[in-house]
Amino acid sequence: MAYDFYIGEILLIDKPYTWSSFQAVNKIKHAIKHHPSLIQEGQKIKAKVGHAGTLDPLATGLLILATGKKTKSLNELMGLEKEYTGVFFIGATTPCFDKEKDVDKTYPTEHITPELIHAAAKQFIGKQKQVPPLFSAILVDGKRAYELAREGSDMELKAREIEIKEFEITGIRLPEVEFRVVCSKGTYIRSLARDFGLVLNSGAHLQALRRTRIGTFSVSDAIEPNAFAEAFKLA
Repeated sequence: MAYDFYIGEILLIDKPYTWSSFQAVNKIKHAIKHHPSLIQEGQKIKAKVGHAGTLDPLATGLLILATGKKTKSLNELMGLEKEYTGVFFIGATTPCFDKEKDVDKTYPTEHITPELIHAAAKQFIGKQKQVPPLFSAILVDGKRAYELAREGSDMELKAREIEIKEFEITGIRLPEVEFRVVCSKGTYIRSLARDFGLVLNSGAHLQALRRTRIGTFSVSDAIEPNAFAEAFKLA
């Protein structure tokens, strides 16, 4: 299949576990650097590469990349609704709301039933205010929030309006609860985990997360960064 990375392409990448979004983008940048479509009369033509929204290192799934002139469409792509599947761990919290850091508090779970879990999920449907995790890339007075968190700050970020369009509980094997969520731009599933635990009169953190869809783009059509480089012999 022929690509024109200078005119522009939309690439669907399946980000691997523990990779940062930055690593995935850099892998693709390196892969296309010497592509024949970027060489004219022996001279390389630079092609921009950007992405439409990051994923945390412990999350996997769909990253949309744009190259060349199609990077102009990134803002539009960022605004599309997103779908995730994942696992909440009930009965314990962590400072970053996922398992990247150790558990800081534990909570009772004896009162939690499947009925309570399904009822809790229904409470999150619709537009609402959500407080992002302090361990995030949000800018606060010129610094990333995660930098403040690492310095020991316990400040709370301002709540932002989001929308949860669908919230389905797909499996219950306490302390783990499997879910599927369809949500708006700006939604933090780690914050949803925290808030879900509160509604259960307990605690929770995000155990696993996979982004399966952005708008009409599906992870089933995506390719892992290493596989992209190998398949097109661009590494």
